[in-house]
Amino acid sequence: MLDENIRQQLQTYLQRVTQPIELVATLDDSDASKEMQLLLQDIAAMSNLITLTESDDSSVRKPSFSIARAGSDMKIRFAGIPMGHEFTSLVLALLQAGGHPPKVDAEVIEQIKSLRGEFRFETYVSLTCQNCPDVVQALNLMSVLNTGISHTMIDGALFQPEVESRQIMSVPTIYLNGEVFGQGRMTVEEILAKLDSNTGQRQIEHINAKAAFDVLVVGGGPAGASAAIYAARKGIRTGVVVERFGGQVLDTMGIENFISVKETEGPKLAAALEEHVKSYEVDIMNLQRAEALLPADSEGLLTVKLASGASLRSRSVVIATGARWREMNVPGEREYRGRGVAYCPHCDGPLFKGKRVAVIGGGNSGVEAAIDLAGIVSQVTLIEFDSRLRADEVLQRKLRSLANVRVIVSAQTTDVHGTDGKVNALSYRDRGSNEIHRIGLEGIFVQIGLLPNTDWLKGSVALSPRGEIEIDTRGQTSLPGVFAAGDATTTPYKQIIIAMGEGSKAALGAFDYLIRSSSPSEKASAA
Repeated sequence: MLDENIRQQLQTYLQRVTQPIELVATLDDSDASKEMQLLLQDIAAMSNLITLTESDDSSVRKPSFSIARAGSDMKIRFAGIPMGHEFTSLVLALLQAGGHPPKVDAEVIEQIKSLRGEFRFETYVSLTCQNCPDVVQALNLMSVLNTGISHTMIDGALFQPEVESRQIMSVPTIYLNGEVFGQGRMTVEEILAKLDSNTGQRQIEHINAKAAFDVLVVGGGPAGASAAIYAARKGIRTGVVVERFGGQVLDTMGIENFISVKETEGPKLAAALEEHVKSYEVDIMNLQRAEALLPADSEGLLTVKLASGASLRSRSVVIATGARWREMNVPGEREYRGRGVAYCPHCDGPLFKGKRVAVIGGGNSGVEAAIDLAGIVSQVTLIEFDSRLRADEVLQRKLRSLANVRVIVSAQTTDVHGTDGKVNALSYRDRGSNEIHRIGLEGIFVQIGLLPNTDWLKGSVALSPRGEIEIDTRGQTSLPGVFAAGDATTTPYKQIIIAMGEGSKAALGAFDYLIRSSSPSEKASAA
C-alpha cells in the first residue's frame, strides 16, 4: 500500500510512540476496504506498540477505522483512506494517540481539556483539499485531549450518497452533533472560540493590556511574515496581528517558482513562515481582523482598532493584509456559495465528480482550474469576458486538447440559478449579440482574480483607483509611520517572492523611520 519512501518516513515517526495504540477497522467487501486493510496492516507491522483488530459494528461507516490509546476512551475515526493531504493527519493522530506531545500552546491545551459536554464532530473532506487537514488535525487533537469530544473524518468522494443527502458541495464541511458547525479552514483556536463564548472577551482584555509596539505588522502572509522577521532581527518590540497566518498562500496548491525551492505547496510554505516568525521574539495575535487605523496621538503612537473591539498601539505599522478572491457580484452568487458556487477547484472539485461545471475566468488560474476539473467532472464550460483567453499559451494548448472542455469568450455571467438549495444553472450575456443564454450545470468555480483587503483603510491612507495602498520606494504610505507591502499595495506582479521582498523592505523602512525619530529608551527617559 505504501511506497518505500513513505514507509521509511512513517517508521521513523512511529519511533516516537511511547504508549500502546489500538487500530480497529470496520470493513466491507469493497476495493476501498481492501486498500484500507493493507494500509493498516502496513502501519501495525511498523511498531510493536500498535495492534490491529477488526469489528463488524453496524453503527459506523464502512470502510472506516478508529485510532485510540489502549485503555482510553479516545474517539478518532477515519471514514476513508487518509492519503493525499490527509496522510499528515493520520501520522499526527498516531503520534498523539501514542503519547507524543502536541505542538500547541499550554493555554490552548487547558482550554480544550476544560470543555464540558458531548461534542460529536464529523468533517467531510476531499483528499486533494489543502484546507481540510487543518480542521481534521485540530479536531483529532481535541479528541485526544478531551474524552467528551469525538471526531470522524469522512472522504466525501468515498461516501458520495451521504454527501448528496446532506447537500455538501464545499469542503471542509464540519458537523457538530448532527448540525452544520462550519465550512472552510478553521484552526483549533477558531473552533474553541465558537465553542467557548468567554474566549472573545478574554482575548479583548489580553490585547488591550499590551504595551505599545515599535513595529506592528498587520497581516501574516509572505509579506507580513517577512516584515515581522526583519523587524524582530533589529531587536525592537514587534507584534503581528493576523486573521489567519499564511493568507492567500493557504489557498495555493502548487508553488514551482519560489526560487531555491523546486516545488512546494501553499499550506507547507505557510506553516514554515509561521514557524520562522515564532523563532523570534514576536508577539503573534491570531484570529484578529483590523478594522481601522488611526493617526499618531500626542505620544506619537498609531492605533489599530480590531473587529473584536480591542485596540493596539505602535510607533510604526506595516500593513500586509494581502488580497481575497474577486467575486462576480451577480444575483445568486452569495446565495449559493458553498452550494455549488466555489472558489477552490482543488478543494471542492472532487465533490463534483461526473457532474457539469463552469469555470469563470480565462487567465492562468481559470484555465488551470478547467484543466484540473476536466479529469474529474463530465463537462467543463470555461467562460471568459474578453474576446480571447489571457492564459499562457502552453496552458491554452493543453486546454484545447481536452475533449470535455468548452470555451465561451466575449461572455458576461449575469445570474446564478438554483433550486432546492443548490446551483442548477447560470446565465450569461453574449457581448457581441447581447443575447442571454442559460447553461444547466451543478457547479461554478470563480477564478477572476483578486481584490486588495484595504476597505478598512479608506480615509486613513491614500489608495489607488483599484483600492491598492499607494507606497513609495521604501514602502512608506501617505501616513507618517505607516508602511505597506505585498498584494494589498500598488507594487506590480503579485507573486509570493515579490511580497516577501517587499515585506522586508517595508520593515527596514519602518526601522529607518524609528531611528530618525526618538528611540524607545529616549521616550521612556523623557517620560
